[in-house]
Amino acid sequence: MRIKVCLVSALSIITVLLLSGTTAAETLTLGEGLKIVTEKGRLVRIAAQDEEVAKDNALIARASLFPRVNASLNQTFLAHQPQAIFGNATIPTSQQDFLAYSINVQQTLYDFKRTASRYAAGRTRVDTQKLDTQKIRNLAAIEFALAYYDLLEAEHIATVAAIEVERLQSHLKDAKDLYTEGVITKNDLLQAEVRLSDAGQRLISARNFRAINASRINNALLRPLTAEVAAAEVDKLNVDYLETSLEKAWEIGLKERPEMKIAEETLKTLGLEEQAKKAEFYPELFVRGAYDYTENRYQVYEGNWAMILGVGVNLFSGGSTKAEVARVEHQKSKLREEKEKLVDDIKLEVQRNLLDTQSARQKIAVVKDALQQAEENLRINKTRYQEGVGTATEVLDAVTLLTVAETNHYRALYDLGRAEAAAMYSQGQKLAEAYK
Repeated sequence: MRIKVCLVSALSIITVLLLSGTTAAETLTLGEGLKIVTEKGRLVRIAAQDEEVAKDNALIARASLFPRVNASLNQTFLAHQPQAIFGNATIPTSQQDFLAYSINVQQTLYDFKRTASRYAAGRTRVDTQKLDTQKIRNLAAIEFALAYYDLLEAEHIATVAAIEVERLQSHLKDAKDLYTEGVITKNDLLQAEVRLSDAGQRLISARNFRAINASRINNALLRPLTAEVAAAEVDKLNVDYLETSLEKAWEIGLKERPEMKIAEETLKTLGLEEQAKKAEFYPELFVRGAYDYTENRYQVYEGNWAMILGVGVNLFSGGSTKAEVARVEHQKSKLREEKEKLVDDIKLEVQRNLLDTQSARQKIAVVKDALQQAEENLRINKTRYQEGVGTATEVLDAVTLLTVAETNHYRALYDLGRAEAAAMYSQGQKLAEAYK
C-alpha cells in the first residue's frame, strides 16, 4: 500500500513539473516561429548561399562579353649571344641577356549569340534559384507549422493524461473510504490501483512525447534542444481559399506553386543553353590589338604595335558539340514530362488537403457531442458509486471513456490546424504571411 501511495505522489509531482515547466517558458506564437524559420532557418540560409553561387556564375558568364587583356614580362639569360654568319664574319643579332614584355587585348565582335545566350542562361538560373529559395522557405514553414500543431496537441494530451491521473486518484480515495466502511471488496480497491498505475505510465509517455515535439521546435528555431517552449494557441484563420472549390484551388495551386515556376524557368534556361551550344558550329569574329617589346640594340625597332582582325572556327571536335546539343534536347524532354507529373501531383495534394480539412471539421463537431456525453456519464457513474448503487468498473470505464473523448477532441482540433496549413501550402500560399 505504501508503494502505491508513493507512486501516486510521484505522479502528482510529475504533473506539477510538467505544467509549471511549460508555463515558465516564454510564450511563442506560430507567427513568431514562422518568421524566425523563414528568415534565419538553416535550410533558408543554405538556399541563400546557392542563390549567391548562381549570381557568381552569371557574372562569370558575363565576363566573356568584355575584352580579354593579357600581359607578360620576362628576362632572358642566354649561354651564348645569338649571332649570324655573313661570309667569313659573324654579326650579333641579339643581346645575350635581354628584357621582353607584351600586352594584348582581344574582343569578340560576333559569335552568333553564343556568349550572350550563356549570360542570359546564367541570369535565368539566378531567377530560378530565387524561386527555389522561396520554395524552401515555404517548405520550412509548413514543417514548422506541423511541428507546432504537434506540440500543441502533445501539451493537451499530457494535460488530459494528468487529469486522468487526478480522476483516478479521486476514485481511489472514494474506494478506500468505501472499503474502510466495508461497502466494497478488496478487489475493487486493487482494480483502482492498477488503473492508476496504468494511467501514470501513459502520463510519462505523454510527457516524453511532448518533450520530443518541443525539441523539434527548438531545432527549427536554432535553440538548445532542451530549452523550454510554451506554444500559444492559434487564432482561427479567415482565409477565403480554404473555402474555395476544388477547381479554383487547383488553379491557384498551379499558378502560385514555386515548383511550377521553377520548371518553366528551367525550360527557359535549357533553351538558352541549346542556343549557345548550336552557336559553336559557327565561326567567331574577333579583333586583337597588341604591343610587344624586346630589348635588343641590334634591332631597328625594339617595340612594335599590331592590330589583328580574325575569324576562328572549330572545324572538328569529335562530335562533342553535337552530342551536347542532343543532351540538352533530352533534358528538355525529360523536364516537360516532369512538369506534367508535377501538375498531377499538385492537384492530388490540393485535393487531399482540402478533403482533410473538411473531414477534420466534421470530426470536431462529432467529438464535441461525445465529450459532453462522456463528462455526464462520468458524473452519473461516480455519483452512483459514492451512493453504493454503482460498481467500480463502471466508474473506471467512464474515466477511460472521458479520457478517450478528450484525446479525440484535441486530436481532431489540431488535425484541422495541420490540414489548413497543408491546404494553404499546397496552393502556394506563404504561411509566414498567413499566420502573421
